[in-house]
Amino acid sequence: MATDHLTSVDEALTQILAHARPVSGQDTLELDACLGRVLAGDYRVPMDVPPADNSAVDGYALHHRDAIAGAMLPVSGRIAAGEASGELAPGTAVRIFTGAEIPRGADTVIMQEHVERQDNHIILSRAAPAGNNIRPRGQDLAQGTVALHSGTRLRPQEIGLLASIGVAQVDVFRPLRVALLSTGDELVEPGMPLEPGQIYNTNRYTLKALLQQSGCRITLAETLKDSREATRRTLQQAARDTDLILTSGGVSVGEEDHVRQVLEQDGTLSLWRLAMKPGKPLAFGSFHGTPVLGLPGNPAAALVTFMMIALPWIRRCQGESGDALPRGEQLPAAFSHLKASPRREYLRARVEAGSAGPVVTCYPNQSSGMLSSACWAEGLAVVPENTTVNEGDTITYYSFRELMG
Repeated sequence: MATDHLTSVDEALTQILAHARPVSGQDTLELDACLGRVLAGDYRVPMDVPPADNSAVDGYALHHRDAIAGAMLPVSGRIAAGEASGELAPGTAVRIFTGAEIPRGADTVIMQEHVERQDNHIILSRAAPAGNNIRPRGQDLAQGTVALHSGTRLRPQEIGLLASIGVAQVDVFRPLRVALLSTGDELVEPGMPLEPGQIYNTNRYTLKALLQQSGCRITLAETLKDSREATRRTLQQAARDTDLILTSGGVSVGEEDHVRQVLEQDGTLSLWRLAMKPGKPLAFGSFHGTPVLGLPGNPAAALVTFMMIALPWIRRCQGESGDALPRGEQLPAAFSHLKASPRREYLRARVEAGSAGPVVTCYPNQSSGMLSSACWAEGLAVVPENTTVNEGDTITYYSFRELMG
């Protein structure tokens, strides 16, 4: 593979997503255990929601022909939520509370603030049309329609919607099984003393947290020694019963970048080196039939490439439908970036209040080794290939929250 060719971000995403296949196997979970999981089937509505017309306010139910300003009506009953509604006597009103079913014969509700109560009568201060303050049957969901489609990632609101149609157990795709491998003799686990030339293994903990937040199950987490044979043995172990091998480091052009070399010799290397900054040394291929995604070793580069490249692939493999990436926001830049690059740049950035509205500011030092910049940042600002940015120009901004879903 030629070392001078850089694959564009868009082309890389297209190639990688073309290899994404939803995992086989499903879990059936209790509804309250499904947060963040992906539906493995459509869920249809077994009944109208709400199942009957009900009141949207506390007030009085009546027929609209009686809802005339100044009218005095006797109160013929009282209906609270959960009680049978019965039938409205003509020419009367019924005291009703929010969520209670509308009685037969009534077609409007007037708010209690718009009446004056006198003993067992009310006097209306204003008229009310038919349908006023009534939530009609099936307003939210109609019987037989699809409430949620297969491939939907379940947020709190989707879980609440399933509860509203009586679903107690949910079929979801099983978690993606991931082997997480760090590379480098220089890596030391936190808590251990550092010897000369050593650094702490940052990427293992960053990527492990990102995988967990993405709903993956980590089946193996190891550090590879800088040896081609040790790398080969660990990749063989990792390829068993996993859906993805995710590595950090070892895929650049150095003599000690053994992950790339082993993939080229004993596996497949479908994609290598992106027109992306940070993140040029990224590799995608397979080993013994298991997909391998090799991220850069620099901590900020590993974070950015996970969010922009790895995460879309992971979500597609977990059965999630929809766009690979969120659309992002279009916001004015509060900075200048006057050096054009042939690589698409992802600047660690955040949104702040400007004199005319929100603006995007970026961290002053964008070194790929500076993870502290990502702690300051709340997202990524995109500078397209061969483009400069002047203060006030509109740019695309992805918040971390949006990227992680």
